[in-house]
Amino acid sequence: MDTRYDVLTDAARLSRAFVDGLADRPVGAAATVEELHETLNRPLTDAGEDPRTVVAELVRDADPGLVASAGPRYFGFVIGGALPVAVAADWLTSAWDQNAGGTPVAPALVVAEQIAADWVRELLGLPAGCGVGFVTGCQMAHVTCLAAARHAVLADAGWNVEADGLQGAPPLRVLAGAGAHVTIARACRLLGLGADSIRVIATDEQGRMLASELDAALGDGHGGPQIVCAQAGDVNSGAFDPLDEIVSICRRHGAWCHVDGAFGLWAAASPSRRALLRGHDGADSWATDGHKWLNVPYDCGIAIVADPARQYGAMSMAADYIPSLQDVPWGVEATPEFSRRARGVPLYAALRTLGRDGVADLVDRCCEHARHFAQLLAAADGIEVLNDVVLNQVLVRFGDDDAVTDAVIERVQAGGICWAAGSRWHGKAVMRLSVIGWQTTTADIERSAAAIIAAAAS
Repeated sequence: MDTRYDVLTDAARLSRAFVDGLADRPVGAAATVEELHETLNRPLTDAGEDPRTVVAELVRDADPGLVASAGPRYFGFVIGGALPVAVAADWLTSAWDQNAGGTPVAPALVVAEQIAADWVRELLGLPAGCGVGFVTGCQMAHVTCLAAARHAVLADAGWNVEADGLQGAPPLRVLAGAGAHVTIARACRLLGLGADSIRVIATDEQGRMLASELDAALGDGHGGPQIVCAQAGDVNSGAFDPLDEIVSICRRHGAWCHVDGAFGLWAAASPSRRALLRGHDGADSWATDGHKWLNVPYDCGIAIVADPARQYGAMSMAADYIPSLQDVPWGVEATPEFSRRARGVPLYAALRTLGRDGVADLVDRCCEHARHFAQLLAAADGIEVLNDVVLNQVLVRFGDDDAVTDAVIERVQAGGICWAAGSRWHGKAVMRLSVIGWQTTTADIERSAAAIIAAAAS
């Protein structure tokens, strides 16, 4: 009897046990990094070890260092859980072990990703012909989209950046709001555009870019190509830039408009919330995550470019042993990676399972939970909710004091009922609550709010 694959059965059983226990385990890690090093650091043997023993001991030794971020009361960062069907599809993706970089080596998975891309375009209200690439996360989605932007605006200025690089190129400028996510600056670093050269545009009290300030900046006589990075869902407040105004301004000045919609872009799937994105479909590129609101496993970022020729111009490659892209489509024309797993397959499974109504319900449910969270906390003495809760983000301050706020966050994290992160908002310490997991219920919100109120009172 062939027992080589018994380890796969073990892994499925142990995975199921972990998922079943998510609702009841303390949300934070129980072990320190030093303790985990001590437990996991085994001597590497000459002969190797039994695979079933390795998996069993890995599960045992790693468990104290696992955070229940996939569970119903994790609100620390904008991290969704993983729908069971998406986990199952992810397992299959690993078992099939296909390189989704091209049709000749993974035809079925490339087709599944193409269909998933069609569904994403529809749900996000984007043009039917735009290019879609599945990358590791929103960081690489920004890199991909801004590479397409760099290619396009410099080509329009008569410069081939892919062939000639940036030295001697027309001066290219990126403009972004004061609350732009750090991954925008990092993408600019990776693309040779420079983080410190970004022109920062002022925002209002909720973190929304001021369109009038952008208009003035674009028209200040810079003289070179310009790329604007707008935001759909501020990482702290959840606020949306006025995208209709920003797109119109970009068109008037001939600037590329990119939208960071890591989680907020999924508001387009909700009939009651898509107005927050008014005008977003007129932008030139969009970046979002599947492993945030869609709740598929890590990793699954999505880079979308309105004109796929711009995306392919930045990403495509050629080699003697690769069939012509005109004859056989390859995934390498849409992403920076040559070899990659089929990240779109778990997304395909999730979207088929949820349907349009299921995605809308997931978004709406999390937003209503966030609003309920804010109402419960704001009603308690000494607790202030600082943002307009328009989406899934809640910013909370305790006693109008940085030290008090930091201490409450520490007590909440140590308590294990829920996990909330700290941040800074207008120069002050805040607790940031991100409600985005598919398992979260009203009871979880009320239990978590009670734990936070108790921590504030102690």
